[in-house]
Amino acid sequence: MTDFITIAPAAISDMVYIDYLQRKNSEQLSFYPLSVLEREVENQRLILASVNNEPAGYLYHGSVVAKTLRIHQACIQYDLRGYAYGAALVRWIVEVGNVSGSNEIALRCGSDIAANGFWQAMGFECVNVSNGGARRMRDINAWRLPLTDKLFAITTEPSTKKKSAKAWTNARKAGITIAGSSFSRGSALTEYRKTIEANERITQ
Repeated sequence: MTDFITIAPAAISDMVYIDYLQRKNSEQLSFYPLSVLEREVENQRLILASVNNEPAGYLYHGSVVAKTLRIHQACIQYDLRGYAYGAALVRWIVEVGNVSGSNEIALRCGSDIAANGFWQAMGFECVNVSNGGARRMRDINAWRLPLTDKLFAITTEPSTKKKSAKAWTNARKAGITIAGSSFSRGSALTEYRKTIEANERITQ
């Protein structure tokens, strides 16, 4: 029997499943409060993949900004990965990008996450690698899928750095902390990570 795959905007009634899936995969996904996801249902930015009328995964995208359509989250149930359901979601978002006049689809993915291989297989190109959060100490790969012809593209090898809390834990033991949260962004996080890395070199 062939699986029947459907891709459609999520409904409020799908929020329990989507929130469950994002919490179960919290190490791989950015976290969004349920109130944010419910709001995005109204904007039709949460897309649900179903197999034989049972939910299998979802994709959450933003609005088009500067001709770029950004994917914020994408997740397929673990026991259903490696099949065609993720690819079906990508085909959907490509169509959304084409209709909206986007030049590219963009996303960020932690260097230790297996999904990097999926995005590459889907035709996405790694265009930048940056430092991630201080707690996990992994890198962040920036992926782009061009929707229009480009004369040239600057790409880079995606990072495969594994996450590790060791340096962060050692820094905490040494009393090295950051005001607010270790998940802070911007220059404060950059400097905090540099301090943690310096402390790790000293203690090795």
